[in-house]
Amino acid sequence: MKDGKKIGIWQILKTLMPQIVKASPWLFWGTVIVQIFHGISWGMGIMMQQRFFDQAVLLVQGKTAFGRVFLALGGMGLVSVGTQILNGAGNFLPGVLDKIVGRCQIEAIHEKIARIDPASFEDTRKLDEINKAEKGAENSFWFICTFIIIFAFYLTYFIFVGWYLFSLKPVLCVTLGIIFLPIALGQLIRMKFFTRMEEASAPVRRENEHYEACMVSREFFRETRLLGSFQYFKKLYLETLGLLLGLKYKATMKSNLFELAMRGITVAGYIFILLMLFDALMKQEVSVGAFAAVFHSLGALYCIMEEVICRHVSNMAQEAGTVVNYIRFLDMEERDSGGQEAPGWGDIVLEDVSFTYPGAEKPAVQGVSFTLKKGETLAIVGENGSGKSTLTRLLCGLYQPGSGRTVMNGVEMGNLSFQALFARTSGVFQKYQRYQMTLKENIGISHTGKPCEEETLNRVCRMAGVEGKKELFPKGYDTMLSREFEGVDLSGGQWQRVAIARGFFRSHDLIILDEPTAAIDPYEETRVYNQFAEISKEKSAVIVTHRLGSVKLADRILVMKKGRICQMGTHQELMAQEGGEYKRLYESQERWYQEAE
Repeated sequence: MKDGKKIGIWQILKTLMPQIVKASPWLFWGTVIVQIFHGISWGMGIMMQQRFFDQAVLLVQGKTAFGRVFLALGGMGLVSVGTQILNGAGNFLPGVLDKIVGRCQIEAIHEKIARIDPASFEDTRKLDEINKAEKGAENSFWFICTFIIIFAFYLTYFIFVGWYLFSLKPVLCVTLGIIFLPIALGQLIRMKFFTRMEEASAPVRRENEHYEACMVSREFFRETRLLGSFQYFKKLYLETLGLLLGLKYKATMKSNLFELAMRGITVAGYIFILLMLFDALMKQEVSVGAFAAVFHSLGALYCIMEEVICRHVSNMAQEAGTVVNYIRFLDMEERDSGGQEAPGWGDIVLEDVSFTYPGAEKPAVQGVSFTLKKGETLAIVGENGSGKSTLTRLLCGLYQPGSGRTVMNGVEMGNLSFQALFARTSGVFQKYQRYQMTLKENIGISHTGKPCEEETLNRVCRMAGVEGKKELFPKGYDTMLSREFEGVDLSGGQWQRVAIARGFFRSHDLIILDEPTAAIDPYEETRVYNQFAEISKEKSAVIVTHRLGSVKLADRILVMKKGRICQMGTHQELMAQEGGEYKRLYESQERWYQEAE
């Protein structure tokens, strides 16, 4: 769907209704049927009131027996009891359905994210759209549920009451229009105001949530307190919160002023209807029972109309903006893939590949061509911003080139399904995850279908340098790695070793180490890379690092500079090139690892 394309109520219903029906057909149709009968029962209540009042008048006039009055009273009571039962069921069923639909929508969001081009997450506009979509998913069920209630319950009730009023005196049907139209118009304007507000609020809300996390989240807590930056983030948080409240205040004030004017018209119409009904009674066009029933029901009708418009439609108006964002997210462009299965592992060839991040003016990688041979260990080095990490993402197929081709075993990687592309790929990255789970789960999560046997865990932990000391892991592999859940906490270096063990645990034909040892000293890094070399035999492997003391184990070293390959060869070949970029970098770091050699 193109950005900015308008989405109407029909598009919302067309997208969301099938989701809800599919989640639980029985609950959905049960809710609809209960709401219809609930609306009929309210209309039947008016008719039973008229019947009771008419019989009571006839009893006073001596024109009917007491038994008929008693039957009319009993009928009115039965309808009232039935209405309350249906009201309870009407409140219970949507609550249950909401939980089921919520789970399905979370799955839908995650599945959609999995199909979006990973490069989209480098675009702040896409991040805003995802943020808005999550909010819209929360509101989408009750948006549709309210729509169902309006048409199944309220519309049924209004049709029944309209037919009843028409049977008494056709002109009384204008009652519904006089009460309904001004309030409905006010809510349509309200919907417009709040949709605009939501569009403006999403990027500000994302900033606000980030500043809040900087103040209180576990990830930022220690650094924020240590550097004394809490007050700074608090200031930013309050500023963005003020902007959010300001946007909501403006939308609320504008919509409320318009709604106030419409309510004035409605009240005037209500008074006119009462006068018209009184005139009909005086002319004996309606019975006393009908007058009493209609007079009583007019108050209820006004309250119900106000409820449906000012409560339900008003909520829909405020939620419409977020729901539209959810629809746009579901229609967001996905990565075009032929869904082809992997042809078997082989060489990965990059042919004149270039890649530019969304919103960037210059390409991060430009005109790169080389072949990663099957079973080869390749080291990629270079200064910050040289394009190393971007190149690895192109190598494993995570990013698709803006120009050029990436080919694996003769098949373009863009034609492979995500499952085929990543099924035999593993990686350890500088920004690794710290899962609040046990040590076993932290390692085994990289390959959930693989048994976490102790022998395998021992092997990958030994290679990654995870020390199984009793004081560090009192329950062994069942130790919870989170103090929040009565477990233990690890240092940055220890967590990094766990992340490396996680990457080693996954069965793979290609493994990428993208600066995973930043929190480990150079001597320990050398040991980890030597272990890495052992497990990478006969497999393709890529090492990305700033530290050059450990890259000699690679079959080839690729040197990046300003997004291009400036050198490629073995350590000895590159060191023999006078004035080369690799030799300059290596000699500048030589003092770090002389002892390690």
